[in-house]
Amino acid sequence: MTPLIARTRFSVLDRSRIREGHTGPEALRDTVRLAEEVERLGYHRFWVSEHHGVPGVAGSAPTVLAAAVAAATGTIRVGTGGVMLPNHQPLVVAEQFGVLESLFPGRVDMGLGRSVGFTDGVRKALGRDKDDAEDFGAQIDELLGWFRGTSPTGVRARPAEGLAVPPFVLAMGEGAAIAARAGLPMVIGDLRGRDRMRRGIDDYRARFRPSAWTSEPYVVISGTVAVADTPERARRLLIPEAWSMAHSRTRGTFPPLPPAERVESLLMTAKERGLYESGLSGHIAGTEEQVADELERVLKETGAQEVLVTTSTHDRTALLDSYRRLAGIAGLPGTDGAARR
Repeated sequence: MTPLIARTRFSVLDRSRIREGHTGPEALRDTVRLAEEVERLGYHRFWVSEHHGVPGVAGSAPTVLAAAVAAATGTIRVGTGGVMLPNHQPLVVAEQFGVLESLFPGRVDMGLGRSVGFTDGVRKALGRDKDDAEDFGAQIDELLGWFRGTSPTGVRARPAEGLAVPPFVLAMGEGAAIAARAGLPMVIGDLRGRDRMRRGIDDYRARFRPSAWTSEPYVVISGTVAVADTPERARRLLIPEAWSMAHSRTRGTFPPLPPAERVESLLMTAKERGLYESGLSGHIAGTEEQVADELERVLKETGAQEVLVTTSTHDRTALLDSYRRLAGIAGLPGTDGAARR
């Protein structure tokens, strides 16, 4: 473990991906079980995501799922990566996080994104359209105002008012500039687009204004990290998600994760094969030594304070083994012989 890796926090985002042969409810229970496991390993945070109308994703209500995760764990920070603020009224979001913080004080994070529904049908069902994402900065200001008690309406957000729930901005599109202006921590990915990611981080740091939430820029880099005893087994962890992404871009639907062995037996069109191979590249994957070297490189390049791991795969046993091996690389306190901050 290098000093740079030792100074870095490691956290987990689980998207509650549905696996072939399994159901949405099983995927949600898998998420809660994974949170229990990564807490034992010593990861810093465990976040859940928001997706609507996606066949391969069960996580549609992140604050509800975060409550289940927090109830099943005892020390790990729990939050959202993220609540898509344009989909919701800021008052309701403040109330939801106020309830979470009241039930699990000192453990709740409020990760916020600016995406709206991916399809016209989903946006219509949510009562939103694409233009709602343009008001993201104002929506964040309004949301934080409910916690400060500064809303001009005379309405009070209960029990949120007066509570301190750390906000994070997911840097999608204009998110980096918005996070900088608001003086909030920023989450940026993915690890495959290194040049674009570095530009976003540089822009964030250059524009950052200290706030009551944080006095200095705080950068969380997010992406897939897969660790196994051989490079080939680490690569197999990437196969189900790579195929699902290729399928969605050629057929318009994002399917449940298939087993790696089934994907390897499929006949693909040239376009599918190209998208699939692209989906396998650029991630941090390999043996412990290979992953440690690559993590050291990306941390030097970005100066990030935290890594948020977003790996999804069909084989949950192999996924947990990957998180165990990564915890060992990072020297997390749940690994044998580890000494950590």
